[in-house]
Amino acid sequence: MYKALLIIFLPLFVAKLSHAQNWTDAEFRKANTAANASYLTDEEKNIVMYMNLIRIDGEKFYYTFLEDYINNYNAKVRKYRNYNELKITRTNPYYISLLKHMRGIKNLQMFYPDEKLTLVSRSHAQDLNRNNLGSHESSNGDTFAKRLSKYFPNKAMSENIDFGYSNSLDIVCHLLLDCGVPALGHRFNLLDQKYKLNTVGVSIQKHPSYTWCAVIDFVAQPLFYTNNQ
Repeated sequence: MYKALLIIFLPLFVAKLSHAQNWTDAEFRKANTAANASYLTDEEKNIVMYMNLIRIDGEKFYYTFLEDYINNYNAKVRKYRNYNELKITRTNPYYISLLKHMRGIKNLQMFYPDEKLTLVSRSHAQDLNRNNLGSHESSNGDTFAKRLSKYFPNKAMSENIDFGYSNSLDIVCHLLLDCGVPALGHRFNLLDQKYKLNTVGVSIQKHPSYTWCAVIDFVAQPLFYTNNQ
């Protein structure tokens, strides 16, 4: 039903979620680096915010927003005959391994949105939609690295692509759990410390086969921000 691709290398609706009260206003403000990014939609801004909340306190995110996602997801798929196969249980090995990876994640470098990088992400998401593709490779054969290197040469970079969701929390938690992806590449991009990824481009677009696709590009570069953007 949902698919994700990986490459190795103050929100509008948070108050509706049952565990939002476990986070402080200061934490939301710190995470909301995309607040004034006019080139992003509200859901795209919230993708950045949720990724940053993970990096502020991984274990707290695990027991709050991830729990909300799992509960909502299980409620949605209950109508299907293969519900027992689709549901996410507390014994799911990806759920269990995630806690191990989230413990110790505390006050990491925030992700900051970048308009130029977002244009690259949006172009690829639109290409996936237009040509009904499900790949990091563009319809003209360009790899993800080639696309990003045109604008960010000689930088560490990575890319996550998610299919099936248009809601920001769903997108982030789906990538974070990384069910069915043994290498856990999506997860490790979100929790990155090794490559110092700190700049992101985000785009959510429609898709003919999966209804929605979301492209998130990551680049490591010097930052000169003193305030949330």
